[in-house]
Amino acid sequence: MLGRPEARGYFTSLLSQIALASKLVTSRVRRAGLANVLGYTGETNVQGEQVQKLDQEANETLMRILSRRGVCAAAASEEEETMRLLATGDSARYVVTFDPLDGSSNIDVNISIGTIFAVLRRTTEGTATEADFLQKGSEIQAAGYVIYGSSTMFVITTGKGVHGFTYDPTVGEFLLSHENIRVPRRGDTYSINEGNAAHWTKGVRAWNDWIKTPGGDPKRPYRQRYVGTLVADAHRTLLRGGIFAYPADTKNETGKLRLLYEANPFAFLFEAAGGAATTGSRRILDIQPEALHQRVPLILGSREDVADFEAITAEHR
Repeated sequence: MLGRPEARGYFTSLLSQIALASKLVTSRVRRAGLANVLGYTGETNVQGEQVQKLDQEANETLMRILSRRGVCAAAASEEEETMRLLATGDSARYVVTFDPLDGSSNIDVNISIGTIFAVLRRTTEGTATEADFLQKGSEIQAAGYVIYGSSTMFVITTGKGVHGFTYDPTVGEFLLSHENIRVPRRGDTYSINEGNAAHWTKGVRAWNDWIKTPGGDPKRPYRQRYVGTLVADAHRTLLRGGIFAYPADTKNETGKLRLLYEANPFAFLFEAAGGAATTGSRRILDIQPEALHQRVPLILGSREDVADFEAITAEHR
């Protein structure tokens, strides 16, 4: 903060809180099979999904840590219907949106899961309100995710460069392991749930047929890679390129993924890494949110691969 006397470290403090929470969550994830935190709580969340025990623990861990230093005025979780007020005062300048444990349906079978988050600077005075959260993704101050896999990795951007930090349990710290991550302009893998094919539009079917058919591009046919956890599929796409698609279909006409908790954070991150993120026709970061749990289609990945998806689906509208 040298040369910026107005800077008080609130933003840095908030990011360190998120990192601390993720350390606590990774500890619970590593011991999930031994600590009686697998399975369901018996409750249903605002999304109409059964709540996993570990999902609930991760949610409460994030809320508890974010409330400690008075920097985060409020937080909105994918698991809760309304925002939760956490602090007031001059230092409470930010709000945080998060999905505490993405891919929770994979918890019991030991497949990679993760935490997704975004930080926004408040737009209102006094006590935080829902309006502080309903900002376009282009207004995000920082976004990232933590993937709990063969190792725990914290990936973050403030809009200028994307960096990955791998957790070293011997020292209890995240160490820089992936500096200045860039998404290749084109990849050779695609990630989509083909179990939904019966509900796809003509455009999505045409694109899916095209990407699997040998053609003029030497990388076609692309190889399919699909885990079923957004964090895992997006992480692979970020590092290796290609495309992840969860389009709108006849079953989910407005899309399946949540704008504030999933689409916006990844869109902000992918664009910072040189990639792209759209609904299939519109830039994700340009969407004005209307509700905390608004859903959207999400197409993200290498810039040229996303452009191909948009062009082919547009031909069949």
